[in-house]
Formats: sequence, structure tokens, C-alpha cells
Amino acid sequence: MKKTTALAAALLVGVSFTTQANAQALTVDPAIAPYKKVSGVSGSLKSIGSDTLNNLMTLWAEGYNAMYPNVKIEIEGKGSSTAPPALIAGTSQFGPMSRPMKAKEIEDFEKKNGYKPSAIRSAVDALAVFVHKDNPIQCLSLQQVDAIFSKTRKGGAPKQAATWGDAGLTGDWANKPVSLYGRNSASGTYGYFKEEALFNGDYSDSVKEQPGSSAVVQGVASDKYAIGYSGVGYKTADVRTVPISKKPGEKCYDANAENAYSGNYPIARFLYVYLNKNPNQAMEPLRGEFVRYVFSKEGQTVVLKDGFFPVTSAIAHEDLAKLGLK
Repeated sequence: MKKTTALAAALLVGVSFTTQANAQALTVDPAIAPYKKVSGVSGSLKSIGSDTLNNLMTLWAEGYNAMYPNVKIEIEGKGSSTAPPALIAGTSQFGPMSRPMKAKEIEDFEKKNGYKPSAIRSAVDALAVFVHKDNPIQCLSLQQVDAIFSKTRKGGAPKQAATWGDAGLTGDWANKPVSLYGRNSASGTYGYFKEEALFNGDYSDSVKEQPGSSAVVQGVASDKYAIGYSGVGYKTADVRTVPISKKPGEKCYDANAENAYSGNYPIARFLYVYLNKNPNQAMEPLRGEFVRYVFSKEGQTVVLKDGFFPVTSAIAHEDLAKLGLK
């Protein structure tokens, strides 16, 4: 099963509340309960990993710290590839990643600890393709996205889309060169976009690699003929998302919650938080309560606040149960 198909199937598990996604204001699944504070939680936590999740982890940390003033939390977001080494070395307790761990990363972790890492599916993201707010492009297929960003065109496009005319625009836009913005190779977003939108091809040499998601969006906002990609949570008023279709000629779907949950938007994904959980030991309250907070009404409201989409109660309960926290 292709990863995007498997993802769509997972998103649809227990999404009986997707009718809410059709409403103008998306809300947290009402079956997700408010957080209940417990006693005796204190200590220090460190998170190292995804830049996409940097703001979200910071907001969760602030909410958690408000509940437990004696907890100190440090957040470092330099890319998903920095999460596994930090967890293996024990220099972090949480490893946020915008992609699943690779087989080699899991193998290295297991070699050190004798068991595999654990993960929670903390939020849902539609990996958005952004253009300048004045760009009139209405729809792009994944094959066109590949022709724009890739030099290998494994999606099957006959030539690289070097101008906006190659991407389908006419008039004054037709001969304007496409200006490309993307993430660097430490980023899970870089890897996920390469796999899903570039059909595992290679990026064009003209992509201006940025250290973070906000830098990509800022680049697109300041460059009229630009196009870039990042998590939809980084959208600003100066850029717009381009609806995407799975194949040329098919209907395009925008990067919103309804289309992410249904699987119609072709580059939706879970945002993960990995951790070191010995399967033979109960998780200590310091980390366990943080995970419970993430899956609480307050924690998932933070997901909405940051521009991403909340998980369902079914997903929350399943992941809590796997960690012995249900």
C-alpha cells in the first residue's frame, strides 16, 4: 500500500467527527477530554527535532509549564533528522519528527536500547505548496509540482517547468521564471516532499534551501514569482496555498482539514513525537503527563491555534494505550 493511501486510511479511523471539518470553524473532537492536573510532576525535559513542530512543541511546553511550574522544558528545532541521534544519545526526552523514522534510525535506536522507539501521532498536517498572494495559479497536479521542483521528473512530465507559462499561466506571467524555495536535507519535510511530490526524484539545483519552514514562507512572500513548500501551519497573509490533484486532469484539493482527513489532499501527513519507552517499564509522570497533555482538549486546541489539524479521539486513545497511559 502506498504511504499516502495508508495515511488516508489511518486518518479515517474513528473520524466520525469529520462533519466538523465541513464547518467553517474546525474544532477539537468533543470526545477528547480536558486535561486533569496531577500532583508530584517536576523535573527537566528537552525536545530535539523537527522545525515544522518547533512552534507546536513550544506551545505545548508553555501550556504544560503553566500546569506544572516546577517543570523546565527546552525546545530545539533543527530538523527531523536530529531527533533520532538525540534520543539514542539520551540528550533529549522527546524527538518531534515530520516524517516516520527510517529503518536505519530505528535499527540504530534498537541496537542501543534493545527495543524500538515509541511514537505518538500528535497532529495532522497538510504539506502545503505556497505561492505569492498575487499569483493566479488555481491548480497543480503532483506531476506539475514534480516538473517545477525536480530535475529528474520521475512523475512523467515531458520537460521541466522553468517558467510560469510551463506551469499553465498565460499573459504577463507566461515568461516569468519560477523561483524555487525549499527546506534543507536535515528536514523531514524535505524528505517527505521528495518522496511524495517528487516521486523519489532529485531536487532541482535552483531550489533555494532554507533552514526553517517560516523562512520558506517569508521567501515566497517577498518574491512575486516564487513557489515553496512547508507545513500549512506556517501560512501567512502574504502567501496562498495552491490546490493539488493526484493526477493531471483530476480535481484539485486545497490544503485544509477536510481534504487532509479524507485523503483527497495528496500530501497530508501525521506529525510525530518519538520517545524512548522501555516496554517493560511504566513511563514516569514527567513525560507521561506531557503526552496526556498533548492528547487533551487543551493540547489539541493548541494544534488548531498553530494552524495544523487535531487528531481524533480514536487516534489519541490508541497511542496512549500503546504507551500504557490510557
